[in-house]
Amino acid sequence: MSIIIDQNTRLIVQGITGREGTFHTEQMLAYGTRVVAGVTPGKGGQQVLGVPVFNTVREAVEATDANASVIFVPARFTRSSVLEALDAGLKTVLTIAEHVPVHDMMYCYRLARLKGARLFGPNSFGIISPGKSKAGFMAHRIFAPGSVGVMSRSATNCYETVFMLTNNGIGQSTCIGVGGDMIPGSTFVDLLPDFFADPETKAVIIIGEIGGNEEELAAEYIAAHPEKPVIALIAGKNAPKGRSMGHAGAIVSADGTGSAESKERALRAAGVHIAENTQHIVDICRKLKEEGRL
Repeated sequence: MSIIIDQNTRLIVQGITGREGTFHTEQMLAYGTRVVAGVTPGKGGQQVLGVPVFNTVREAVEATDANASVIFVPARFTRSSVLEALDAGLKTVLTIAEHVPVHDMMYCYRLARLKGARLFGPNSFGIISPGKSKAGFMAHRIFAPGSVGVMSRSATNCYETVFMLTNNGIGQSTCIGVGGDMIPGSTFVDLLPDFFADPETKAVIIIGEIGGNEEELAAEYIAAHPEKPVIALIAGKNAPKGRSMGHAGAIVSADGTGSAESKERALRAAGVHIAENTQHIVDICRKLKEEGRL
């Protein structure tokens, strides 16, 4: 199995006629993703790579029975694009743009919860279930089907981890870009129940970073649900306090809240394997595999 995205996903690409939308639609189609429609206002009736383009998401859903959307539009248009997807009844919506205004994302987050939808990103690479389907811009050639679930706030850290896992014969069930902006649509603790309920996911990797309390909340859930081994890497140990490092959400408060040390302490107390670097993640996975737990 896999979670969120699989071979039954019928995907809409919002912003399909833009440079990024067209390029990544081609990559998703090549991977086998069922991209059933694209949406660009004013360009309905066209086709992109054989995919029909509609003026609105509602038109696209009604014509194709789509059930998910990935949004390739600039940050300033993300709010309106998300609202359009949610209003059309879609329950899985992925946002790619970085630096979406915080107030816009707070509104989208609340509306998605009210409508019972899953919102991912912003500043996300998307989601991939290796060998089945992908929605986003990840380099799919480095992923391999397997039993390790991965969720990451950082695209680069996830790619390095997956590349090394694959090279060591350790495949992945689903990999999720949680996103590095300050207000994510879905957090680690939102996704852990899905991974724990998936019979084909034998272990879960959390690639976190400084800032916020996502990892601490995840630690509370893991402590109460010790069903599967969890491995965590927290990036940003050497970042100075009070300064955003890379991602908008990667900032440690002056009082130390959101620090790597705080997160590792909470996760370790919950029984999580703490990795010091990417290679250490692989080493822990190899040990779990030797023990028959992967």
